Amino acid sequence: MEPTYDVVVVGARIAGAATAMLLARQGQRVLLLDRDRYGTDTLSTHALMRGAVFLLSRWGVLDHVIEAGTPPVRQTRFDYGTDSVTVRIKPTHGVDALYAPRRTVLDRVLVDAAEAAGAEIRYGITVTGLLCDRSGRVVGVHGRDRGGEPFIARGRLTVGADGIKSVVAREGGAAMLRVGTGSSAVIYGYWSELRADGYEWFYRPGHSAGMIPTNGGQVCVFAGVPADRLTRGDLRATYQRLLVLATDGADGRLTQTRPPRRLHTWIGRTGFVRQAHGPGWALVGDAGSFLDPLSTHGITDALRDAETLARCIARTGLLEDLDEFADTRDRVINATFDVVDRISGYGWDLAQLQGHLLELSAAMSMELDIVAEVGPPVGR
Repeated sequence: MEPTYDVVVVGARIAGAATAMLLARQGQRVLLLDRDRYGTDTLSTHALMRGAVFLLSRWGVLDHVIEAGTPPVRQTRFDYGTDSVTVRIKPTHGVDALYAPRRTVLDRVLVDAAEAAGAEIRYGITVTGLLCDRSGRVVGVHGRDRGGEPFIARGRLTVGADGIKSVVAREGGAAMLRVGTGSSAVIYGYWSELRADGYEWFYRPGHSAGMIPTNGGQVCVFAGVPADRLTRGDLRATYQRLLVLATDGADGRLTQTRPPRRLHTWIGRTGFVRQAHGPGWALVGDAGSFLDPLSTHGITDALRDAETLARCIARTGLLEDLDEFADTRDRVINATFDVVDRISGYGWDLAQLQGHLLELSAAMSMELDIVAEVGPPVGR
């Protein structure tokens, strides 16, 4: 049967929505699928790095993030206990501030932009497998809708933006190229009436914490430890204890503000890099590569993958030749994977950590240069 779509994108979160938007702007017939509902929240570090802000601006959607009341971040503070360094955001490639939108804001902005570009969007669809032709090439997906009815969609290319446990990666046979060793566990909550001067990161041997100002006057405050050291008992008591250990340089601000009623937990997962594409399929975002959330780089990775995949397709005019996409992703991941793995393993002392953070900063600068080196994809 002839494909109904040029591209079927599985997962309507950041990576999938951005990919659908960019490909639809090129004139591709795009179907965007998600098992959840429009605008729901999800676990996130929120913090956008320079590359992410640059891409949102290039795509013409950053203004919508700002209009939603997302506060600008103009400095980042690194607190090491006996030493503290504040780095002000200097304009680079037109980026003069960072942002940390709630996912209920950013995901909606990107989905709305994809729909405005002409992508068809279907919620309540759970993809359970891939359709293949006689040669083994992927030619679409199958699954079920919210009512349990069978669902089939055919496309020339299937993009997996369906997260760490990607069905597209599993069913497509994506090889695991790299697996890390470090893994952090994180407990976080949203604080009101807490002053945070930009991003604030706190590091102590075996502990970390951070303050990330986001929408609604709230600040996302997290506390992290190696995954195998997370206390499984009272998470609230553990959270408070870790914050005391890691944020003694926070000037008593946390003790002067009421903590959140609800806490969220990430129990840890080692980083990995999967094969980026195969016959009839490609992976973007966490489906293709995952860095520990202590790097606060997941959203930037997702947006970069969408950009580089769309750019590859725009340049070649083909949905089959995706080597350029894979090469660009691997070039960036190879610069970040090992250092993030060392940071998330917590095997560092503070002097070593500062060296790791400088290395990570250099890798992020290289990533920004890569995505900014040429004009926007066809269809902007």
